[in-house]
Amino acid sequence: MSQFERALGEQLSSATQNPRAALEKPATRLIVVIGVCGCGKSTLGTSLAKHLRKPFLDADDFHPASNKNKMARGIPLGDADRWPWLDALADALAVKGKRAGMAVAACSALRRSYRERLVLMAGEPILFVMLEGSRELIAERLSLRTGHFMPAAMLDSQLATLEPPCCDEQAITLDIAQPIEAMVKEVHDYLFSRR
Repeated sequence: MSQFERALGEQLSSATQNPRAALEKPATRLIVVIGVCGCGKSTLGTSLAKHLRKPFLDADDFHPASNKNKMARGIPLGDADRWPWLDALADALAVKGKRAGMAVAACSALRRSYRERLVLMAGEPILFVMLEGSRELIAERLSLRTGHFMPAAMLDSQLATLEPPCCDEQAITLDIAQPIEAMVKEVHDYLFSRR
């Protein structure tokens, strides 16, 4: 049994003894790293999954070819394009989470409605890890990225669409200017801290 699984069991046990604690910090089995293109979602997601020794899913792998073609041509996706993609990711995330005890994914999930859809379709709470940084830093990172279907020109469209998580969502926000190791530690500390 891993350290996380032991801690999760302790959280569940303390939650049944203290219902208020359960409201403050519910046990989390599913984590989705969110943010605009180029903010480092996949990098943090893979590092976090490796740290926790749990599976990682990249939402990009769940886009049908039609979505990738649209984005490659600089055409923003509509909600009709997004729902099947989000549903497929949520289903896979829930399956991996049940099998492995936990799972991590990277997904833009820019709007609240997209995050709500992921939670609904996964059938359980999700911790959203929001990555934020300056437009300049993200644009610089995008300019260095090669071989990705999303062109750097889509950044402004994504920033305009972005709805950062509200206080009633289960989410934490991290500054992308810090090293990956520091961000992994922040998420780890959030998951394992006692309230």
